[in-house]
Amino acid sequence: VQLQASGGGLVQTGGSLRLSCAASGSSLDYGLIAWFRQAPGKEREGVSCISRGSGSTPYLSSVRGRFTISRDNAKNTVYLQMNSLKPEDTAVYFCAARAIRVPTSSCLYSVFYDYWGQGTLVTVSS
Repeated sequence: VQLQASGGGLVQTGGSLRLSCAASGSSLDYGLIAWFRQAPGKEREGVSCISRGSGSTPYLSSVRGRFTISRDNAKNTVYLQMNSLKPEDTAVYFCAARAIRVPTSSCLYSVFYDYWGQGTLVTVSS
């Protein structure tokens, strides 16, 4: 399984970006896909996750209401629509995948994921 994250860039405060995570390989290998981010000098944190089927999509509290995760199973792609961006959203964003779902309460923990993309840099200027 390979994950290719894209869509990052430089945007002003209040702007929007849409990140994409394209997954190759068997669709059975990524029943659950998540977005994580890591800002300079900080630990990696889970942003949101989405399963192949139905289910809730939890969000990091600081992005709830501004970010939306979605999935196109036909294209094996997961998106992260980011609106009303703030300077504190500046980070490298990674997508990650695992084959089997975990409880929603656990899906934002990086330890559960087997596959990782290379990351895409999002910079929000003030």
